[in-house]
Amino acid sequence: MSDIRARIVVGVIGLIGAGSTAQAYVPINAVRIARGLLSPTFVTHAPGDESRLFALEKIGTIRIIRDGLILPTPFLDLTAETGTQSEQGMLGLAFDPNYAASGVFYINHSNLAGDTIIARYHVDSNDPDRADPMSREVLLKIIQPNRNHNGGWVGFGPDGMLYISTGDGGSQCDPQERAQRITGELLGKILRIDVRGDDFPADPNRNYAIPLDNPFVGTEGDDEIWAYGLRNPWRCSFDRETGDFWIADVGQNDWEEVNFQPAEWQGGTNYGWDCREAYSCTDGPCGPDNGCECNDPTLHDPIIAYGHENGRCSITGGYVYRGDAIPGLQGTYFYGDYCTGDIFSLRYENDVVVDARNRKAELTPAVGVINRPTSFGEDACGELLIVDSGGGEIYQIVANCPCDADVTGDSRVDLADLAAMLAAFGHALGEPGYNAAVDLTNDDVVDLADLAAMLADFGCDCTALAP
Repeated sequence: MSDIRARIVVGVIGLIGAGSTAQAYVPINAVRIARGLLSPTFVTHAPGDESRLFALEKIGTIRIIRDGLILPTPFLDLTAETGTQSEQGMLGLAFDPNYAASGVFYINHSNLAGDTIIARYHVDSNDPDRADPMSREVLLKIIQPNRNHNGGWVGFGPDGMLYISTGDGGSQCDPQERAQRITGELLGKILRIDVRGDDFPADPNRNYAIPLDNPFVGTEGDDEIWAYGLRNPWRCSFDRETGDFWIADVGQNDWEEVNFQPAEWQGGTNYGWDCREAYSCTDGPCGPDNGCECNDPTLHDPIIAYGHENGRCSITGGYVYRGDAIPGLQGTYFYGDYCTGDIFSLRYENDVVVDARNRKAELTPAVGVINRPTSFGEDACGELLIVDSGGGEIYQIVANCPCDADVTGDSRVDLADLAAMLAAFGHALGEPGYNAAVDLTNDDVVDLADLAAMLADFGCDCTALAP
């Protein structure tokens, strides 16, 4: 083996680990399944309903998508009651886990004053494609001091409790220290309530019960609080298989972050805003008078964060893939950046982030461009959806096989392909040892450009499509 080839082998082994392969992955693409929505903010499904999707529009409507068509009459129309300035609007939807029997669902929207409203509705008893507007019950009203940082997500956990994300109330730097205040302040938090009771019958703005195992019950702190120290948690989700909780929190000047709670956690976590932005102390424009200490060991770090390079500026949280169509994606968490259209994925295994990738280059749908991902979603089968507010479209993530750098023909890119590459490395067309199959750039020479192309595809495994 030539000296240069030996050095390359050593370098590659250092990258992927001796005697092992990188985490297998399935290349993906996106197909458009609906278009024509007005500034969509979210998409989801009703439990057990494989025939419909429910998409939220910022203006205050919930639209039904069936067979790729948006039904002309909204499922729910609150345009006359919804504030839409800045980050206000129709922001969250959660169906009762027993929706098929109860017909009950919950929304998170801004009223005309800009305040956050969590409300309960029932489906129309005569029409499953319409909600009953007269069934509205306000569960919770939170006064919003500014037009931004509303949070907006609402969802049921595997414990049957309703979780609600709230931003710090804006406008920037959390000047009132709302995220760190745990008494008399529900902003900058994850809330957890029990919708099956009412512990506040005299208060029209609090119609719910407090779960007795919430972390601040019986001690200092508001009983509704599950977690705090968040700036603007924009899209959270529960892993439908493990019950783990994922929280994406929008940063301010420098960092966007993903936070993770194992299913067995008991709440009470402080995620650090506005002492910290991700791992960084906010001792510049947002500090140091911020109500907490940056190096406090009780502050919880995100599992991953990314900076504002290349125009990135606002994270959109997603879901862990648990569908059946792409087995090789099992356990992969997807999230994105609203400003650039980047779509990222990672796996979190044994408290370590692995296989972190930017999938934007793969997601090149035949029609449309994903440029403003405001949300992700799941259909009833666990297939992942992407909401693009820029085009008013919904996309579904699909597999995109075969693997481009599979030169051995076994539907995967592994050490056998790398061995073929290294055997031909440095040889040009017409020379002994040249192998056209590994000349991935088609420039008649096997060189570093071809090796880079193979390493970019290393671990691709289209056999993972088989159940």
